[in-house]
Amino acid sequence: MIIDLKNLTIKKAHEALIKRDYTCVELAQAYLDNIKEKDGEIHAYLEVFSDVLEQAKVADERIKNNDNITLLTGIPVAVKDNILIKGRIASSASKMLENYHATYDATVIKKLKDAGVVFLGRTNMDEFAMGGSTENSAYGVTKNPHDLERVSGGSSGGSAAVVAADMALIALGSDTGGSIRQPASFCGVVGLKPTYGAVSRYGVMAMGSSFDQIGPFAKTVEDAQILFDFIKGWDEKDSTSNPKEKSCPVVKNSDFSTTGVRIGIPKEIAGAEGIDPEIKKNFTENVEKFKKLGYEIQEISLPNISYSLAVYYTLIPAEVSSNMARFDGVRYGLRIDGQNGVDDYFKSKATGFGPEVKRRIILGTYILSSGYYDAYYNKANIVRDLIKNDYKKAFEQVDIIITPTTPGPAFKIGEKINDPLALYLEDIFTVPANLAGIPAISVPCGFKEVNNKKLPLGLQLFANNGLEKYLFDLAKHFEG
Repeated sequence: MIIDLKNLTIKKAHEALIKRDYTCVELAQAYLDNIKEKDGEIHAYLEVFSDVLEQAKVADERIKNNDNITLLTGIPVAVKDNILIKGRIASSASKMLENYHATYDATVIKKLKDAGVVFLGRTNMDEFAMGGSTENSAYGVTKNPHDLERVSGGSSGGSAAVVAADMALIALGSDTGGSIRQPASFCGVVGLKPTYGAVSRYGVMAMGSSFDQIGPFAKTVEDAQILFDFIKGWDEKDSTSNPKEKSCPVVKNSDFSTTGVRIGIPKEIAGAEGIDPEIKKNFTENVEKFKKLGYEIQEISLPNISYSLAVYYTLIPAEVSSNMARFDGVRYGLRIDGQNGVDDYFKSKATGFGPEVKRRIILGTYILSSGYYDAYYNKANIVRDLIKNDYKKAFEQVDIIITPTTPGPAFKIGEKINDPLALYLEDIFTVPANLAGIPAISVPCGFKEVNNKKLPLGLQLFANNGLEKYLFDLAKHFEG
């Protein structure tokens, strides 16, 4: 039978599977057929798993026997290549880990296995999640399904693309400075960066340990919420995970409605440089839409927000430098034999790491070196605290803050790859949420037409710590 993948949601698929309108095997096969048809051009998957139909058969048996069925039983999911699935390759799109097979499941994977999902495969990404275009993958760029000449975004570009192209119903990504929200915006899907600590990072390859968060990609806000609800929660194996008694603190009341809800517009956006005029126009139109929906719009100030990129690109290389040290050809990763131990070390790293990873390691090592630690790293942490405090004060005045997700639509492949600064500037609206640790979601909000191609645009919503529900409720209302 023909399954309408384009309009499929988790609940629609679940109801069809329960009623036996089609089986988990048939649903999985429909996605495999779509992958076979489309992914040769898009290159969103690094690997499609060989046992997809076997997994689907197990899910069918579970449904047949009414054995602990969940909303996700039999639902096809794609997973970013930096999240461990026991027995499967997890390369982080790097030659350094080309043949590494995970020895255990990440906590998020264990939760999804318990729910009965069908894992379709691992998706392409920027190497070790460093980049915003998936051009830094050691295995080639992922193209944007809306325009194959353009990037899908990054670092979770593969996960965004598979959802946008109906090659998976939902997907997992990781967000360190916008790596879920930016590709979600570029590909016209929904992407959530949860509150820092809301989702366990156990079994996820660390890039920036004080920034990284795992989150969902989906076509609808409701599907993103369903996936988030399955993966969230405290984990004793992750020291950065929010303790049970402190998770999801309530600010005001937990029931969200339009009555009295205040949406904040940072005045600093108007003066931000390098924003596409079409983005500004689209944002103004969306502010008006919120007004018509009954929300109170209020201008706010985030006085230190202009320092966000400088702070982020000081702290991130420092954390990268520390986290990448383990990949030395001795403890982990590719090993190239040299003339001696030191030569082994240099040759292994030189061969295993790509240019962007090397760039950040060099910068981070410099930032953490004697005589510069206080001048750079400590100062950046001080300003990070100021930015956190700006958001704390802002959320005393408003309930939700909105901005564009990106300063422009998806750019052409190769357009910025040789200009790291231009690529870093793509993160101007997304990195503040990671610095502050607050949740943020990107939702589709329109298109910009370029050469007869409709390029998706994204709107970003921020809430206070633990208040993902506010984001979901308001985003659903906006989504209509």
